[in-house]
Amino acid sequence: MITEWTVECPYCWEHFSTVVDYSAGEQEYVEDCQVCCRPIVLTLRVGMDGELTNVDVYPEQD
Repeated sequence: MITEWTVECPYCWEHFSTVVDYSAGEQEYVEDCQVCCRPIVLTLRVGMDGELTNVDVYPEQD
């Protein structure tokens, strides 16, 4: 259950593709932006059918 997803960095507003693994269901983790290298929080949303429905992206809170 690994897929590629395009996200927008909340710091530099650039779009980039990242690989997400949603086999464990909904989850949240920190990943560095591939453009500006600042830490962002990715929250994976999984539907009732077990499929990835959305990836929410937020700036990491210091």
